[in-house]
Amino acid sequence: MALKSYEDWKHCITQLCGIPLTGPFIDQRLAALRDPADMMTQKFVEMWGEQHRLRVIGWFEQAQQEMGGTTTGSAPSGRAN
Repeated sequence: MALKSYEDWKHCITQLCGIPLTGPFIDQRLAALRDPADMMTQKFVEMWGEQHRLRVIGWFEQAQQEMGGTTTGSAPSGRAN
């Protein structure tokens, strides 16, 4: 399933997968997606491509902003939509 919008992505994560977008979950996913040495991030890029990785980082950052800002004090990265 190719997700093209933040709304689609959020629905997939929260409704279809049943994963709440909590601060710790967002922090964990952002850290992994921003780490090019992370094995799962490498597999993600292999499967979905670098542009989609950047898009998903942007969506996690948007979710983080909806929660009231940065959840652990990490600086936001560039956003690709």
